[in-house]
Amino acid sequence: MKKLVVIIFILLTIFIGMYIYKQNKINMNKNNEITIDEINKIETYLQKIYMWKEITQEALPTFEEINQAPEIWLWEVAKKNLEEYEVSYDKIQDKLKELFGQDLKKQFPKEGYEYMQYNEETNTYYAIGSGLDNQEDVFLLQNIQKQENGYIVEMIEYLEDYSEGYESTNTEYNIQIKNIKEETIGTVKSTEAETNIQQFVKENMDKFTKKEVKLKTDENGNIYVISVRNL
Repeated sequence: MKKLVVIIFILLTIFIGMYIYKQNKINMNKNNEITIDEINKIETYLQKIYMWKEITQEALPTFEEINQAPEIWLWEVAKKNLEEYEVSYDKIQDKLKELFGQDLKKQFPKEGYEYMQYNEETNTYYAIGSGLDNQEDVFLLQNIQKQENGYIVEMIEYLEDYSEGYESTNTEYNIQIKNIKEETIGTVKSTEAETNIQQFVKENMDKFTKKEVKLKTDENGNIYVISVRNL
């Protein structure tokens, strides 16, 4: 009888342990689910900080922490997201904090720089046009892992070359899909949907550059980039 009680107690302990483990696992999985709103928010943020390689050398440079990011990229990201072409120094600094958070310690140069020049008469900075080519720098989200207070995002980078369209009088022309080394991987008709381009990239992802972007969220739900590395 005592043995039976002991066996029942052991089985009950195992069952309770399995139940707790299962519940914890279910709760963990629920916490790690990515909603459509989160995906849209992440993509919107990355579009804000994704630049043009002909100006910043890389559309999204690699860095271990935000203060190691190239300054030309930081300033261009701020300029891209300003609502006005002529602004005060404080507005530029506020935009940098809005995009990169309080971890960013770098200060916008008081003298301005090549594409954001200082006007002594008005004590403001005004944007200078940048020479861009016919290749659009694009990224595709491949995977998102949710973590405590942040995300790890894997992305694929590629170029959409519209040069033929500028030279052609036809409504249909070829869009060349290139990797960031500017090697042509294939072509897609201009009349085809953007989803066809994305599908082509997915099918040939081994020919494109992939990066891992670490993002963090604050108590207000704002997203900031922490680091970027090549995969």
